[in-house]
Amino acid sequence: MASSVFCVRRVLWRPSLGLCNTEACHFHASSACRAKEHYKALVLGGGSGGITMSARLKWKVGAENVAVVEPSESHYYQPLWTLVGAGAKSVSTSRRSTASVMPSGVKWIKSRVQEMNPDKNCVRTDDGKEISYEYLIVALGLQLHYEKIKGLPEGFKYPKIGSNYSVDTVGKTWKALQDFREGNAIFTFPNTPVKCAGAPQKIMYLSEAYFRKTGKRPKANIIYNTSQPVLFGVKKYADSLWNIVKTRDLNVNLRHNLIEVRADRQEAVFEKLDNPGETVVFEYEMLHVTPPMGPPDVLKSSKLADEGGWLDIDKDMLQHKKYPNVFGIGDCTNLPTSKTAAAVAAQSAILDRTISKVMKNEKPDKKYDGYTSCPLVTSYNTVILAEFDYTGQPLETFPIDQSKERRTMYHMKADVMPHLYWHGLLKGLWGGPGPYRKIMHLGMK
Repeated sequence: MASSVFCVRRVLWRPSLGLCNTEACHFHASSACRAKEHYKALVLGGGSGGITMSARLKWKVGAENVAVVEPSESHYYQPLWTLVGAGAKSVSTSRRSTASVMPSGVKWIKSRVQEMNPDKNCVRTDDGKEISYEYLIVALGLQLHYEKIKGLPEGFKYPKIGSNYSVDTVGKTWKALQDFREGNAIFTFPNTPVKCAGAPQKIMYLSEAYFRKTGKRPKANIIYNTSQPVLFGVKKYADSLWNIVKTRDLNVNLRHNLIEVRADRQEAVFEKLDNPGETVVFEYEMLHVTPPMGPPDVLKSSKLADEGGWLDIDKDMLQHKKYPNVFGIGDCTNLPTSKTAAAVAAQSAILDRTISKVMKNEKPDKKYDGYTSCPLVTSYNTVILAEFDYTGQPLETFPIDQSKERRTMYHMKADVMPHLYWHGLLKGLWGGPGPYRKIMHLGMK
């Protein structure tokens, strides 16, 4: 609830220190900043993590005590863009207005975060507004850095090139796929953390299926150039993907990182990461670019970031390691797991519990196991449903071998998961498949 700023003193739980003393942890909102607005819970970011946590916090402290800072008028279900880029879905099906997904009664502050000052429990927006808080949830996502590839983003003005990672370029992927005639179809994976690490190769499998369907496959040389030393980070699923690569005659080059696009000549330049200084040039008839990614600039420049610029939180409790009234969720965090919407769902249930305990000055008692999921789309009707934890061990929901391609899993990806996202996760009602996994495995997993 917006109110005049007042002075508060709290005892908060810190994961590294236990209960901290009042002198170390108190904050004075009155001396913190000249804020005209104060909220018990302030959420930064209106993406999947921000909206789901604002919905959960609404129930916890009341809608009038929760605010979300988010500049965008549109909210996208981005996992659908893999299918949009392959012509299987329209981009409009992935969009809702931010107003429609914002929990009723919660204050929507239509601004961009300019500065975070956790020492003063204060946030400043790009329009100069200062907002104080009692609890801060950081859900700022990550930034795409096409500009770190020479020749981009201006290269997207040319045909034959697209990217499923932006609403502005996902349509160009489908256009490049349709216009393909003969030559190299190249798909890239950058030398940075990315969101949905399976997506760069999903579009390759879909493109191969499209070429087969349209009779273009004999004239297509399909190449996956990845900066990674492996095809996929979890061996069980990687083994299945390597079998697909071999049976469909796909070419995989490991440790190849895209550094330049010469769109006017349809050339892509890659550095060989295991041979510093050595580059190789590929001509392309189609190029799908996965851009380098990184933490938001506003986070990198704050005291909340680790050395890499990511939000520095405890991997079990999702509470900041230094500031006990600050929490994080989703892509902006330094959690050592894949950045996916499925991870956000599992994190939201744990974070909900952590915040409840902290508000009661009690020790958090639930730990996030790193659960994440990647539905690896391998054709227009099959998916390998990869689910795993922090250790890279499979953590599968269903009592079947999920490393096999299945039509049922494609239906889940294309039809069930979007519904679960809009009507479950964003309403604060879906915290991942953990409870159902126990039932499916008779309590043994």
